[in-house]
Amino acid sequence: MKVFVPAETLTGEKRVALVPEAVAKLIKLGLEVSIETNAGHWAEADDYQYSNVGAKVIPTSAAAGELASADVVATVRPLDPARVGTLKADAITVSFLSPTNDLETIKALSAAKATSLSFELVPRISRAQSMDALTSQALCAGYRCVLIAAEKSSRFFPMLMTAAGTVQPTKVLVLGAGVAGLQAMATARRLGAVVSAYDVRSSSADEVKSMGATFIDLGLDALEGSGGYAREMAQDRAVAQQEALKPHVAAADVVITTAAVPGRRAPLLLTSEMVSGMKAGSIIVDLAAETGGNVEGSVAGEEVLIAAVGGHVKLIGGKDVPSQLAVHSSKLYAQNIVSLLSLITKDGEVVPDLSDEVIAGSALVYAGEVRNPVAREQLGLPALAETLEGN
Repeated sequence: MKVFVPAETLTGEKRVALVPEAVAKLIKLGLEVSIETNAGHWAEADDYQYSNVGAKVIPTSAAAGELASADVVATVRPLDPARVGTLKADAITVSFLSPTNDLETIKALSAAKATSLSFELVPRISRAQSMDALTSQALCAGYRCVLIAAEKSSRFFPMLMTAAGTVQPTKVLVLGAGVAGLQAMATARRLGAVVSAYDVRSSSADEVKSMGATFIDLGLDALEGSGGYAREMAQDRAVAQQEALKPHVAAADVVITTAAVPGRRAPLLLTSEMVSGMKAGSIIVDLAAETGGNVEGSVAGEEVLIAAVGGHVKLIGGKDVPSQLAVHSSKLYAQNIVSLLSLITKDGEVVPDLSDEVIAGSALVYAGEVRNPVAREQLGLPALAETLEGN
């Protein structure tokens, strides 16, 4: 069976679905792999490297035909509806695919009688850890956002003792202690900052402390959700949390927000009033800007100045953050794809089996049928007789 990797088309996306090392692993499974020319350019993987491991490099002029004949199409971002319409029946797509934000693509996949495995829906179980692309890319985002903050800040992060005096370390507050948040804490600590963190899940306290950060206890009820995620909070709980966070936000030099609820708008953690109460020159990096933002007024991909006493606070909305580390984010993502395809490849044939909980969970569309309950609801489809647990 043939696996095809087209070049990513979304502006700002620099990752590639498969790096040469991953291609070699798929070929050992008995699969044929082809890739559009220059698809790996930003990830420092050139056409020669792909050819050298056995992949067929397809010129852009022939990519449409290759897409139409492929058995498996691997991308980072979901294919647009027009390209989905060219897929052959029973083709399999492997990518990120949101059950709430990519409805037109989902409808096109259904019409094409295709199967789509979404990394946003891979169950968070130990057996699927090597396929968890949300985690691998969050790791990259958490690291990168601290570098963005350090670059934009006019302060040193570490304490420095000099003949001219002592430079106090930067105070970094991280909101959200998922994978991205924990990596942000670890990176800020490596740079010498004093780090504190808050998460609505009380179970995160030990993880925060293991990163060398101080866990902030606001005295509010915990919001533990399924799969290691937090659950959505009620409005009165959100207001109480914002009030309790105010002094901690005001004391910070840098705030990094990473909170997300899968399939929902990102929770609002910081109001404009809270931001304006920070010290002039403070930095906020909102990693959730692309899904609505944790900070009022944040815009994905833009730097916004918020008036504060004596100056402004810089509010930076994250956009394509893992893509800014295209080499390693692509390498990690490619291994996620290899792990997923290895699970469903037998004797050179890719056969998704819904009796496997990993495939049942990640198959947003299967042979044209929209399987995910959230997507079915969004599309106005009746519920399936048997829903998929956790999705």
